[in-house]
Amino acid sequence: MNTPRTVKDQFLLVLKGLFMGAANKVPGVSGGIVAFVGGFYEEFIYSLQKINLKALKLILNGRFRSFAQYTNGRFLGLLIFGMLISYFSISKVLDYFLEKKELYVWSAFFGMILGSIYYIAKDFKYWNKKTIITGIIGLFIGISLSFLSPAKENDNLIFIFICGMISVSGMTLPGLSGSFILILLGNYVLLLVDSVNALYDTMFEIFSGNFRFIENPKRMKTLTILAVFTSGSAAGLVTLSHLLSFVLKRFKHTTTAIIIGFITGSLGVVWPWKKTIYKTNSLGQTLADSNGKDIIVNYERYFPNFEVSETWNAIFFVILGICVLLGIDWYGKKRKENL
Repeated sequence: MNTPRTVKDQFLLVLKGLFMGAANKVPGVSGGIVAFVGGFYEEFIYSLQKINLKALKLILNGRFRSFAQYTNGRFLGLLIFGMLISYFSISKVLDYFLEKKELYVWSAFFGMILGSIYYIAKDFKYWNKKTIITGIIGLFIGISLSFLSPAKENDNLIFIFICGMISVSGMTLPGLSGSFILILLGNYVLLLVDSVNALYDTMFEIFSGNFRFIENPKRMKTLTILAVFTSGSAAGLVTLSHLLSFVLKRFKHTTTAIIIGFITGSLGVVWPWKKTIYKTNSLGQTLADSNGKDIIVNYERYFPNFEVSETWNAIFFVILGICVLLGIDWYGKKRKENL
């Protein structure tokens, strides 16, 4: 796994981290898809698997170089660096466009998932009775998740830790959106919007020499929630990576089949033409959570009206999303030819 990387490869790895971070932020899109399509999914899982007791002993003994080599540290470091940049840059841009041009954003991601299905399935030549059954199971699970209704927001720290462990599955399981799971658990806004924005504001204030946030109980509570969520995510990432490493080694074809089915089923989550349904009271007024955010109940999907230009613009973004994935596929092939 510790293969030498050129400066260009390292830059591209940071770029892939950016895309993974952005994908993890969007409900219905999985960062694992980026890893799978980007050709570094297995290396990502096996590198995470190396974060174990042996790695801890190397750290405690001060053998940092050995730790970096054992865990494929440069690979993980560049990838995580890209994700962190994403959370404070691309994610902000993404939030803006989701608010202003929601239809086009969903259309682009819908196209990317269509492209990822083609990318994963085109070279899979192991369809048999067993893989077909597991593929159908994955399809059924993906479709079922699309129609679940979100729960209420819950800021209990134990529950927050569990949210972290569960939501990180979007990075390790292609097709399973960690952000969408957080919506179902009722904590998407709290953990991926309010908490991240609180951290961004806090860092800006610290660099400005302003430490008044310490006297702000609401800010400190939000930062505590983010710290617990991050700890849960780290625990879940390492735990899931060990499980997935075992599964990939022993059941690679059936695992790929269920991933193809799951990604296909998850298309319903990112169907671009949908209306957000908010929770209302008996008077029809929209209800908000403790942070003043409108409470999402579910989404009402509808078929597009081809007589309006907005629909054709959305279709353009679907095609653009597909082209992005085909471009990644093309780059992967060219890279292999040049090795």
